[in-house]
This record gives sequence, structure tokens and C-alpha cells, in this order.
Amino acid sequence: MNADQYKNMSGYFAENKIRSTTIKTLHDILPALMYVFYPLQLLYLLFTKGFANEQFLRFTFVPLGVLIAISVLRIIINAPRPYEKFDYIPVVRKATKGKSFPSRHTTCAFIIAMAFLYLDIKLGVVMLIIATFIGFTRILSGVHFIRDVIWGAVIGILTGVLCFFII
Repeated sequence: MNADQYKNMSGYFAENKIRSTTIKTLHDILPALMYVFYPLQLLYLLFTKGFANEQFLRFTFVPLGVLIAISVLRIIINAPRPYEKFDYIPVVRKATKGKSFPSRHTTCAFIIAMAFLYLDIKLGVVMLIIATFIGFTRILSGVHFIRDVIWGAVIGILTGVLCFFII
């Protein structure tokens, strides 16, 4: 997308209170849902399986490792955000400068979804759908480029496949 497309997209949501409120709400609530269910599942695994259980260890340390790695990668790359590059006010106002690539919310949402998929297919599919919507809200709210979200999803999915289903 180019500068005009990002500005138009942001304007489309900003100019209408219902659209603006909807995108802001989804932008905030969907990650919150994911980040509530993850620790609850972690506690469930801890109390039902114990610390030394392989499922508990993978469910804990794979997403944690991805969070740390993606945070470091974003600092190293320090890519500008769409609203910085194209000089517009995003629907979801952020003061963050740089650290756009890859989207940490999207990466973490997909690695958590893959962790749930590792434990339970149905719950994993639900989480993958939520992760997909998280990615869309990052783009539609104007805080990430499409490439940021796509690469975040790819990193989360590939790491999940490798760490939960291959190794």
C-alpha cells in the first residue's frame, strides 16, 4: 500500500464513530483475550501436569523465546511505522516510533495460537482465527504495514510448527 491508501484507510475508520470505535475495541480486546487465555492455560497445565511436563515446558518457553527474539529483532531493524513514514494520524493513536517490523502482537498471537493448537486442535483453530483478526486490526488501525503483520504471522507459525510439531 502507498501513502494515499494508508491515509484513506485511516480516514475511513477515523471519520465514522462506529467504525473508529469498532477498530479501536478490536485492536485492544483481541490481544487481551489471547493474553488472558494463555496464562489460564499455563496455570491449568501447571496444576494438572506439573513443572517437568513436556507440554508445560513447551507451552511456557517457546512463546517466551519468541517474544524475546522478536523484541530484539524489532530493536535491531527499527523500521518506521506507517504513520511515521506517511505522516498521518492512525485510528489507534500511538506514540511509538520505529520498531514496526515485524509486528510483535501478531507474532505473539500466532505463536500462542500454535501453542494452543499443540494442546487441542479445536481451541488452536479458534486462537488462529483470533490471531488473524489481531493482524488485520494492526493494519486497519494504521499502526503496522502489511509486511509487518505477514512476517509476524509467518514467524509465529513457522516457529510453532518447528517447536511444537517437528522437534
